[in-house]
Amino acid sequence: MNDHNPGTRNARIDFLRGVAIACVLVLHFTLAFGLANSPLGDLLGSDAIKAIAFNGNYGVTIFFVISGYLITSGILQRWGSLRDIDVRSFYVMRAARILPGLLLALTMIVVLGVLDIPYFNNGDADPPLPASYFGIAILSILTFWHNLLMQSEGYFNYCLNVYWSLSVEEMFYLCLPPLCLLLRRTWLVAAVCLVAVVLGPIYRGAYAGNELYFMYGYFACFDAIAIGCLSALLAPQLALRPQARRILRVACGIALPLIYLRGIAGHEMFGFTAIALAASGIVLGAHGEEQPGWTTGRLGAPLRWAGRHSYELYLFHVIVLAAMRNILTKAELSHAMRLPWLALFVAVSAVVAMLVSRHVSEPANRALRAWHRRRAGAAAVLRTGG
Repeated sequence: MNDHNPGTRNARIDFLRGVAIACVLVLHFTLAFGLANSPLGDLLGSDAIKAIAFNGNYGVTIFFVISGYLITSGILQRWGSLRDIDVRSFYVMRAARILPGLLLALTMIVVLGVLDIPYFNNGDADPPLPASYFGIAILSILTFWHNLLMQSEGYFNYCLNVYWSLSVEEMFYLCLPPLCLLLRRTWLVAAVCLVAVVLGPIYRGAYAGNELYFMYGYFACFDAIAIGCLSALLAPQLALRPQARRILRVACGIALPLIYLRGIAGHEMFGFTAIALAASGIVLGAHGEEQPGWTTGRLGAPLRWAGRHSYELYLFHVIVLAAMRNILTKAELSHAMRLPWLALFVAVSAVVAMLVSRHVSEPANRALRAWHRRRAGAAAVLRTGG
């Protein structure tokens, strides 16, 4: 839910990323407070609310596709080819982007959890886990196997549960640079990505009855990231004309909500693949596109903003939601107040994300990258005897 080197931003991809984080926010709010018993539920009906809200994990799949595309494109732009990747620089830049905001979020959750505040503590487990369990939980997040811990313990911490996707994403990128150096040839890396694409539905089909596996497992999700990587490798080769890019964006832009609304239930095996392919089509259609459109204009500005701040929204929206659940429970929230409460949740999450991005993530990212450049420059001077 973050990119390696954004460089010149693609407004259409930011818009798509904004759509993805919106799906996640609506899902988590609905799970916490419900939307069926609201004016929106009266207008649309409970079936429509369920289709819109409870398929929000497809938003994570869209994130994975965008991430794979951006990371691979960044490698190609920075080093020219996959085999020339500087592994140390890649890892440092990933850490610079990921760790500052993540460490702040984890610190807040642990402090409030140790104080035994509901929804920050480990009270979702049955029986509740002690505060000492934060040790292994934080370790699992920082070493990218939190999804495995959840498969063992279940949904044990309301706030920490959402960070499973970071473990999936970063485990993929932990493996990618050594794979590029080992295989050397781009087509071999692409072949491994294709294997991941094939394995994804097989794995999900084998575990279709357990969402901790078919949604959160490494091999349940690697296919979406791999599809993003393949999109980055394919886009320069396709060199689509503007009209072809537009047709591809429109076709996949229509397919994406149709697949989304069809739902996850009953489509565990191929639903995530279909969403990933539709998202990939939009990304391919946005590659190199400079012509303005409705997603790049004022109408799409809020979602583009959300896309640019999607990582901070991902990290901190659950903290905001946990705090709100300590103020009002689902039972205490009235029918008329649900939509204003949703609006407040989105507004506070946006403000927190903006503040964290401006005062923590971006300054720390720049500082850590500058430190790495100085270290790399000094090492180069020593090697050349300068």
